[in-house]
Amino acid sequence: MSAEAGPAMDGGADEHVRRVRLPADRRTPAAARALVRSVLGEADLDELLNEALLLTTELTTNAIEHARTELDIEVEADNGGLTVTVTDFASGPVEELIVGVRNVSAEIAEVAERGRGLLLVDHFASRWGTTYLPTGKGVWFRLDRHEVTSATPPAVAEHHTAVTPGGATDSAPSAAAMSELMQTTPDPYADDPLPEFANGLLARLAEMVGAAGGVVRLDRGDGQGTQVLARYGRQLRAGNELLRVPLAVHRPYAGDLELDAAPSAYARPLAVLAAERLSLHLENDRLRRADVRRSAWLTFLAEASELLAQSLDVELTMALIPQLVVPRLGQWCAVHTTDEWGRLRLAACSHADESVLPQLHRVLEETGPDSIQARLREASRSAAQVPLSGPMEGFAVPLIARGQRLGTLAVGRHQRHRHDPDEVSVLEDVARRAALAIENARIHAERRRVAQTLQQSLLPPVLPVVEGIGFAAEYVPTGDDADVGGDFYDVVPLPDGRWLVVIGDVSGKGVQAAAVTGLVRDVIRVLVGDGKPLPEVLGRLNETLVERGSGRYCTLALAAVGPGEGGQLDVSLHLAGHDRPVLLPGGGGAAFVGTGGTALGLLDSITTPTAEITLGRGDALIFYTDGVTERRRGRELFGTERLRESAAPLAGYSADVVAARLRATAIGFSVETPRDDIAILVLRNDTL
Repeated sequence: MSAEAGPAMDGGADEHVRRVRLPADRRTPAAARALVRSVLGEADLDELLNEALLLTTELTTNAIEHARTELDIEVEADNGGLTVTVTDFASGPVEELIVGVRNVSAEIAEVAERGRGLLLVDHFASRWGTTYLPTGKGVWFRLDRHEVTSATPPAVAEHHTAVTPGGATDSAPSAAAMSELMQTTPDPYADDPLPEFANGLLARLAEMVGAAGGVVRLDRGDGQGTQVLARYGRQLRAGNELLRVPLAVHRPYAGDLELDAAPSAYARPLAVLAAERLSLHLENDRLRRADVRRSAWLTFLAEASELLAQSLDVELTMALIPQLVVPRLGQWCAVHTTDEWGRLRLAACSHADESVLPQLHRVLEETGPDSIQARLREASRSAAQVPLSGPMEGFAVPLIARGQRLGTLAVGRHQRHRHDPDEVSVLEDVARRAALAIENARIHAERRRVAQTLQQSLLPPVLPVVEGIGFAAEYVPTGDDADVGGDFYDVVPLPDGRWLVVIGDVSGKGVQAAAVTGLVRDVIRVLVGDGKPLPEVLGRLNETLVERGSGRYCTLALAAVGPGEGGQLDVSLHLAGHDRPVLLPGGGGAAFVGTGGTALGLLDSITTPTAEITLGRGDALIFYTDGVTERRRGRELFGTERLRESAAPLAGYSADVVAARLRATAIGFSVETPRDDIAILVLRNDTL
């Protein structure tokens, strides 16, 4: 900012001139007032201070609001008074304005149309005018000293308008009253400052124009209807001539200011001035509330996304959507999904009034060209928003995810108001997020079905029933039921009449682990079916896995069991890197048996020691995978020793009971879902 003294005017050495260029900034009016105050002090013109500061504020404020350019402020003071010129640099057509003298009282309404700043200038200035330049437009005013009866008007450009006072009436408002009216502002620290501000502004306006009563009405478009924001004096009487001024606010706000005032030259212009000032703060309130609402919508969308993402169940996801929408975004909500034949099926619906749900169901089931069903089909087919009419008024938006049309989301309008653009945008966003959540849940459900089918194909559907031998198995998949585990078990008949018990664990999870599991299971069945000895079976299986080069290995426990002497069972046990089974004698106690060997698929050659075990009547052999022993509770493992201790009290129980109890003990060890598959296979001598 820079200022310089201008050349002296023809009046003599008592003239004072200041020029300054200021930016289009909210601080500019204050800087301009400081400049005027300084010049008035130097020229000893303090008697003009109130009017000069008021008019300078209005001209600079109007120029900043409408021109939005830098401003040149020129202040000239002499013995006769003060002249202030505010020039902007906005481009625009030059209007031809008639130069002449007008009566202020008669023409104040016309002047008011030029803006509140010109209204004040026309009232308080001795003369004022507009100067058009090639680079912009300047507005000037002249304030004469009270004791001066005439003054020479300042020199202006050829195209300008000048107005001289026509004699103010006694009812004209004073500069102090106008300043008080214009400087009334809301309390910045109040929770809701608008009612107090509107009441104060209305009271000052009514006192200035002599109104017996007044009211400010406002409808915020929130469904509450028109409310009284401020009231003054007595109740407005319909028979009286009322002065009504609409508030200049944007939708959804609407309102007006009404006065019970006698017609006068100043009543309407001042009412317009007060309405404009109130409208400015109402606009701020609208923007603030809109910002708060948008922040609330963003929070709502984030919470809705989190809730929808937490569910991977299709039915639960669709049931959750109406609960998110009603009643915050609509009176009712219905989710329809498209079946494999392209027909819409009602998946879930909700209503703010539960007693209306039967009626809502009937309306949604109606068919015909004008039914909601027809409109929903149109929304799904066109992939666009479609309005709904009738008793369940609202609109429908399609549910689309990854290019797939999944159905529609129908929402009923609020009971008291229609959806505003923000709500419509939020609902469209909810529909997109809901569609994505439904599609994700469907994909997960399909993965789960595939995993379960594949897992079941790797396990025997039932265990064989063999006289004198009891078989029982428990299998708990990992916590992610959409993944296939590498644990498996099997019971295979041998050509010599014995039975082969198999339990194994392929490293890793997923489709690749399942493929290796299927390979191991099938190779074992083929080789033992050909009568190959178990050591040869393990050797050939190891060669197959090494040649495959998948990087996955497998641990196995094979036990060939057959009848022995005196009701005993003879067991030939081979371990290939697998945990040793637990021997549970019928008389009590528990111990690990067998000798560990080499896991399959890691080395070209392996060692698989054979252990011969005899099971007496009531004795059991417990096989398991590392999902049992590596079950975690924080940093603590279930471990092999705890497994042995848990098995010992189960001596004498049937194979089914032993397997079920050990499964329950392992699962109950931790509240977390299993990180690895749990497989337990029990072999028991049930000879009588």
